[in-house]
Amino acid sequence: MATAILYELQGLQDRRYSQFSWRTRLALAHKSVAVAYRPMRVSDKGAIAFSGQDKVPILIDEAGTAIADSWRIAEHLESRYSEQPSLFGGQAGRAFARFINNWTDRTLVPMAASMLMADVAECVDPEDATHLRTQMEKAFGKPLEDLRDGRDVHVKEFRRALDPARSSLKIQQFLSGAAPAYPDYILFSLFQWARIVSTFDLIDAGDLALVGWRDRMLHLFDGLARREPARTPDR
Repeated sequence: MATAILYELQGLQDRRYSQFSWRTRLALAHKSVAVAYRPMRVSDKGAIAFSGQDKVPILIDEAGTAIADSWRIAEHLESRYSEQPSLFGGQAGRAFARFINNWTDRTLVPMAASMLMADVAECVDPEDATHLRTQMEKAFGKPLEDLRDGRDVHVKEFRRALDPARSSLKIQQFLSGAAPAYPDYILFSLFQWARIVSTFDLIDAGDLALVGWRDRMLHLFDGLARREPARTPDR
C-alpha cells in the first residue's frame, strides 16, 4: 500500500515546529494513515512550487492527490478515510471544529506569536530566521525581541482568552468530550508549537485543567507529540 506524504517545516536539530503540521500529524494518526514526512525550510518555496501555493502543510494522499492547508486536509481525510474514526463526529461536530479553528487562528495564534516568534527565529537557520523576522516584524510593527520582552505581562491576557477551553476541560477530558477529535488537535497544536520552540510556558503551572489536558494530548498515539524534542524537556 502506498504511503501518504506530508510536507512540513524543519528547523535546527530537525525540529518539526509548524503548529499547522501538527494538526495534520495528529489527524493522520487519528485516521491510522501511514505517512512519510518531507521536511523543508520556510524560505525554500521552490520545494513546494508543485502545489501552486507557498505554504505547508501539504499532504499527498495514497492516491497521489495533493491538498494544502490543515483545515482542507482534515476535511479531505474525513471524506477519503470515512471508514476510520471520525475527526468531527458528524456535521455538528464539524461546525464546532470550524469554530475552534477560527478562534485559535484569529485570536490565540496572533497573541502567542507575538510572545514566541523571537524564540522561533532562534530555532531555524539564518536564512529562515531573516525570512520569518521580516514577515513578523512587518505584521507586529516592532522588533521580535521587543515583543518578547513584554510577554510576562501579555501572557496574562492570553491565559484569560483560554477560559472557554478551560471551563470545558474542568468537566470533561477533551474539548470533544470523552475522547479527542479534531478540535483538540487544533488547540493542542498551538501548545505543541510553543513546547518545541520556547522555554516559555503559555499555560500557568497551576492551571490544572489545561495542564492535564495537554499531558493527555502529549500521550496520544503512543506519545506521538511527546516524542518530538522540546526546548523544555519536561513539557
